Amino acid sequence: MKTVWIVDGAYLFNYGRNRPFDYLKLKAEMTRLNGGPIYESYYLNSTPDAATESQNAFHSWLKSAPPRGPKMRVQLYTIKDLNTTCPNCSHAFHRSVQKGVDVGIATLIIKLAAQGVYDRLILSAGDGDFEDAITYIKSELHKEFWLHGAMSNLSTDLQCYADHVLWMDDMHPAIDKDKPSYGSGSAVSA
Repeated sequence: MKTVWIVDGAYLFNYGRNRPFDYLKLKAEMTRLNGGPIYESYYLNSTPDAATESQNAFHSWLKSAPPRGPKMRVQLYTIKDLNTTCPNCSHAFHRSVQKGVDVGIATLIIKLAAQGVYDRLILSAGDGDFEDAITYIKSELHKEFWLHGAMSNLSTDLQCYADHVLWMDDMHPAIDKDKPSYGSGSAVSA
């Protein structure tokens, strides 16, 4: 059975803030739970136009093959600056938001399924926005769907379609980051 793993980088980054993990160990654990090799792995996230040196190094490391890295295809999108005003208090504020990552993930899910690249999809994302894409690959293309995420914020809209749910919380200590050092693949390096 061919398996593709798609990662929403921002989702795992936020999880890793509280419990740092190693992407290389995470891929090894996913491979073990899958019962064999993962055919292709994708990491999608956003980055500022001028990415930091550490972000560039992390994304390059993600592409590295084992035993050095987890060998993931990296697709990066831009960050959009949003200036807005609170409707209640008229306080102006600035924040940065991802632009295009969710559309990129949904497109990849459908494109790879339609091309017959996978039989099983493992999706590391907590956002219910992927429900239409998941419904399509399950009902029309008859693909198996595994969902991977944290118990604290994994969309029930996606859980109900999952053939299997892989809880991040149950993967510790197998995926724990050993020590803070460059190149270990910490989620907080993204």
